[in-house]
Amino acid sequence: MRPPPFPIRADLNHRQSKARRGRLRVVLTGLLGVVLLAALLGLWFWRWALADLPGLPDKAGLWSLNREPSITFLDSTGQTVGVRGAGRNERLTLANLPPYVARAFVAAEDRRFYSHFGVDPQGLARAFYVNVKARRVVEGGSTITQQLARNLFLTQDQTLRRKVQEAALAIQIERRLTKDEILALYLDRIYFGAGAYGLPSAAKTYFAKAPPALTLSEAALLAALPKAPSRYARSNLTKAMDRSHEVLRDMQAAGWITSADQAKAVADPPKLAAPDATEDDFGYVLDLASARARELTRGGRPSDLVVRLTIDPRLQHEAAATVREGAARGAGQGATQGALVALGPNGVIRALVGGVDHRDSGYDRASQAMRQPGSAFKPFVYATALEAGLTPADVRVDAPVRYGDWAPKNAGGGYAGSVTLADAFARSINTIAVKLTAEVGPEKVRLLAARFGLNRIPAKPSLTMALGTYETTLLELVAAYQVLQQGGRKSDTHLIDLIATPEGTVLYRHTESQPRQVYDARLNGQMVRMMEGVVERGTGKRAALDRPVAGKTGTSQDDRDAWFVGFTPELVTGVWIGDDQSRPMKAMGGGDLPAELWKRFMVAALTDRPAQGFSLTSANRAEEARATFYAGLATELEQGARDASQPGPAVPATTAPAPANP
Repeated sequence: MRPPPFPIRADLNHRQSKARRGRLRVVLTGLLGVVLLAALLGLWFWRWALADLPGLPDKAGLWSLNREPSITFLDSTGQTVGVRGAGRNERLTLANLPPYVARAFVAAEDRRFYSHFGVDPQGLARAFYVNVKARRVVEGGSTITQQLARNLFLTQDQTLRRKVQEAALAIQIERRLTKDEILALYLDRIYFGAGAYGLPSAAKTYFAKAPPALTLSEAALLAALPKAPSRYARSNLTKAMDRSHEVLRDMQAAGWITSADQAKAVADPPKLAAPDATEDDFGYVLDLASARARELTRGGRPSDLVVRLTIDPRLQHEAAATVREGAARGAGQGATQGALVALGPNGVIRALVGGVDHRDSGYDRASQAMRQPGSAFKPFVYATALEAGLTPADVRVDAPVRYGDWAPKNAGGGYAGSVTLADAFARSINTIAVKLTAEVGPEKVRLLAARFGLNRIPAKPSLTMALGTYETTLLELVAAYQVLQQGGRKSDTHLIDLIATPEGTVLYRHTESQPRQVYDARLNGQMVRMMEGVVERGTGKRAALDRPVAGKTGTSQDDRDAWFVGFTPELVTGVWIGDDQSRPMKAMGGGDLPAELWKRFMVAALTDRPAQGFSLTSANRAEEARATFYAGLATELEQGARDASQPGPAVPATTAPAPANP
């Protein structure tokens, strides 16, 4: 054996071996760190997205889960005023439908439905590319199975966590049901607009027929609706038809219908069934009541329901006629929409109309539309001033005033000089309302408004709040005025008296609660007297009746919104007139058409009812109410002070809402 060409050094071999072991330790440590990090990330991901993922029931459980019941609505007299949903005794199956019905929905929503596993990576990639190219979200990547998972188990929140949960549930559903079963369950649950949940209800609502009788053009139109039911339904049939033609083209491209079938369907467009005339006046009420009934019965086994409403049918028809008349009379001044809410004692909703025509637009301008109340907010400014120790007889000077870059002006442009608070309120003088807000502090006005139920004003409001620049809904504003009608006591509004099954099992019954004293009864009497002055000698003269009336006018900047909210001892009613696009109206103030419409409705509502005066509280009752009120007020003010001391977003003068007019 030949010797090596150089001597072997033991120390060098040792160092090399040690270096190799060191590198191995580094590699192993790195691998261990990666595994540990992956485990921690996996644990975090599981806790973030999957820990509270609901478990899937069996097939029967999936079919009963969140099934939209058929709801029969009764008015306060017990008469049926509408039915929502289609009572379904049998499970919807594809075998009972013409083949083109199911294919229309697959073409519209998920063309690769029968080839993916619940999540479609190809569809997600396509949606991602389209959205990036458009620099906005124009296409979703959810499959039919994912949409079903969302409707059955999740909320509609547009968050990454919800999308992850949606995908995980979709994969589980694909393992539990066949593709045809998934599609049938999807068709049974999706929302089509106009209060129609599920294909049976939609076929009845739009075409007055059962799903097996649908034509190809009708199926394509229904398939076009779920993408944007509020935009594509009756309120915009042209857009819905355009999308249905896209559905037909996709069906023809997939080979599911012939070119002749497509051409015939386009040439013979579907004709919508006329809505139930009786339900039309109640449309907005039924939409609101449907949502409320679902909330009140959530968690129980789905069942067809009978819901008794608080609505007075005579007042509801009068309210609908009043709103239609208002839009017709105000059309020349740019008023295209209106809304009316009337409350009986203790928050009972007696009438609610959210627009001119529910068939044309289901958007509820009574409970959904956020609008600036203008000077209709001023009662809460003056109520705060009285609470701070001022009186209606105190005098303030109506003159030019400036706060930083803002100089509020009166509607007529002039100034009245020295006036009492009662007179300033009746004449809706802007400068005085702003001065009072600055004097007592905007935060105190905000806290009082919150006690009355106006909770949307942000922390640290600007002085423009005095002129009603922070938005609210008509229903909220009318409920806040009811506090003044009820001697400073607040009641929660309610629309539903009772919910039962058709067999008579009561699932919910409204329990009358004692109104909460949120404002001093003695001061409340002073506020009511000042609000009577608005109608007797101020901006609300056109609302005068042959009985005592208290109220307030309101007009937002550039006459975009016009309000009159007022009350008699029996009823509190608010009227709003405006335009959905917030376009300015021409010479439209709250003391004009809204006050006249309010009077029209109230004259009809109070027919044959003897006139009553406002019962300004007796001394004993006032002292009792004051004691109840002040017992809880100290705690509320202390909490409000703590909340106000917390840092929050300020409203800079340059970005504060635009001021309003009386």
